[in-house]
Amino acid sequence: MTAVEIAKGVFWVGAIDWDIRNFHGYETRKGTTYNAYLILDKKTVLVDTVKEPYKETLVENISKITSLEKLDYVIVNHVEPDHSGSLEHVMQHAKNAIIVTSKRGKDELEKYYSTNGWNFQVVKTGDEINLGSRTLTFVEVPMLHWPDSMFTFLKENMILMPNDAFGQHLATSQRFDDQVDQSLLMNEAAKYFANILMPYSLLIPRKIEEIRRLGIEPKIIAPSHGVIWRSNPEKIVKAYIDWSEGKTRSKAVIVYDTMWGSTKKMADAICLTIGNRGVEVHLFNMRKSDYAEVLKEILESKAVILGSSTLNSSMLPSISAFLTYVIGLRPKNKIWACFGSYGWGGGAVRTIMEMLKAAKFDVIEPTVQVQFAPSREELKMCRDLGQKIADAILGSANTKGQVALKEVEENDIED
Repeated sequence: MTAVEIAKGVFWVGAIDWDIRNFHGYETRKGTTYNAYLILDKKTVLVDTVKEPYKETLVENISKITSLEKLDYVIVNHVEPDHSGSLEHVMQHAKNAIIVTSKRGKDELEKYYSTNGWNFQVVKTGDEINLGSRTLTFVEVPMLHWPDSMFTFLKENMILMPNDAFGQHLATSQRFDDQVDQSLLMNEAAKYFANILMPYSLLIPRKIEEIRRLGIEPKIIAPSHGVIWRSNPEKIVKAYIDWSEGKTRSKAVIVYDTMWGSTKKMADAICLTIGNRGVEVHLFNMRKSDYAEVLKEILESKAVILGSSTLNSSMLPSISAFLTYVIGLRPKNKIWACFGSYGWGGGAVRTIMEMLKAAKFDVIEPTVQVQFAPSREELKMCRDLGQKIADAILGSANTKGQVALKEVEENDIED
């Protein structure tokens, strides 16, 4: 796709990756974009580059507007190779350009690339560069989501270029938020936050407040992935504040894997019970579901319930891998529970509980575990667990107003 002007003298010159389906463990079923931005003034600036396989696309887009040799500055907001992978190629042409980055960014670039002959300008929060009629302001945002990360703000146009913040993995020929389906957009934005930025939730509100104290109130937010927020940038800022504060709603997610169907019957019983209390519930078999989608649902859920059959005195590999993944993301303000089945020795529920408690998650007990196939009485234990979880979600330990399960539903669960 060719360059797109997003404001007078400011152009998107990035690349669209329609085919990518995995981004370091994050399933990207709708592809992604690698966004780079060109600013024309008395000084010419390139903000970020693109992933290395798309370097010729970047060069072609820039060349339709100006020549690489005329670049005065190349801003590196973040060194991760999906944003800096074309930097060496760009610098072969822009030999006089100054690379502007944070101190840690410079250190990382020197580890990734052959930087001999490159001119660096290290910046910190509040530093500015005058381009002629416009000004760039920089804000360091370490650990959002690498130590080197920073934001670039084009003051006069009020355009914030925050690299990996406020993005989405979404390949589209449309460049702006008001050109795409809003439900799809916010779904992908939530998925992006849940899988990339959730571990840094404590930092986000403080950093947003710091940016506002600096007088940065963007009219356009131009992230490094996905579409550009021009119609209502405050929408995504507010969503980030809510997500980072761990705001939840009346919602539960059940994640399980099953060997011979016993754990599935237990999961179905818990799911049906929670749903009958009027709580939104999502059920995922982790052998058939992707992490990114599950984490997107967990983001605003109040409860997460994990189930597994026992294999080799532990949980099934799909649940073990997922639990490791989700613990690393450190979701906030949730209650956790677990259940499972075993043949003789058991172990799945015990190891799940050990991991949840080691992570200091708020765990509902007792757990439910059954030997071989669940009996009618054991399925009632599953329904009791579902009731307890629903009560906790709804903020009440009593059972008033519960929707009773019909006998036919109980029979359906056991079949």
